[in-house]
Amino acid sequence: MLAAQISDRPGDSTLIGAPLSEKIEYVCSDMWKPYLRVIRERCTNAVNILDRFHIVAKMNKALDEVRAGEARRLAQDGYEPVLKRTRWCVLKRKTNLTGTQRFRLRELLRYNLKTARAYLLKEDFQQFWEYQSATWAGKFLDDWCAQVMRSRIQPMKKIAQTLRSHRELLLNYFRAKRRLSSGVVEGLNNKAKLTMRKSYGFRTFRITEIALYHALGKLPEPKVAHRFF
Repeated sequence: MLAAQISDRPGDSTLIGAPLSEKIEYVCSDMWKPYLRVIRERCTNAVNILDRFHIVAKMNKALDEVRAGEARRLAQDGYEPVLKRTRWCVLKRKTNLTGTQRFRLRELLRYNLKTARAYLLKEDFQQFWEYQSATWAGKFLDDWCAQVMRSRIQPMKKIAQTLRSHRELLLNYFRAKRRLSSGVVEGLNNKAKLTMRKSYGFRTFRITEIALYHALGKLPEPKVAHRFF
């Protein structure tokens, strides 16, 4: 199986040439239009899979928008600040919540707030990734989107509209037997960015390379006057 992940520069696909790009069977990407266009034009025989990591990130962004907007409205209207310090309670995975955050989340779900309803919609969508069949996953997706469109929560409705417009690409995840995701690559990218940000940059590429090897590979650091990060 020949698979690929589209880089941040769509034009780079020309570097591998048509013979190799035509042999690519699967491509994992987000929903950025230039990515989708390049995949259609260059990887003509590939199944384009919308990456789970980016779908979850977009949904979390929409949920946070709902929470922030509702918190401002409650403060302006003089209500109790029930949404204070709840951002990570609704954005983190349940398994990663601290004891205090679990308690705050239970308290939050007692209120009939848009944030609570948006959180429950987000959590309900996680069932989508558990399906084995593209047919049943598609049925769940259609029902979930219809439910969201009736919710009158605008940021979540925008997510539902986006997912509807990319329905077939989403279902390619199941046609590829749920084997492909760029989560590992995204994690490495974030660690690389964090390493460089902690150091405020490096003077040469060689030093950057060494620092990344040690940070990403957890290699022992040499005894020098200054740490890499």
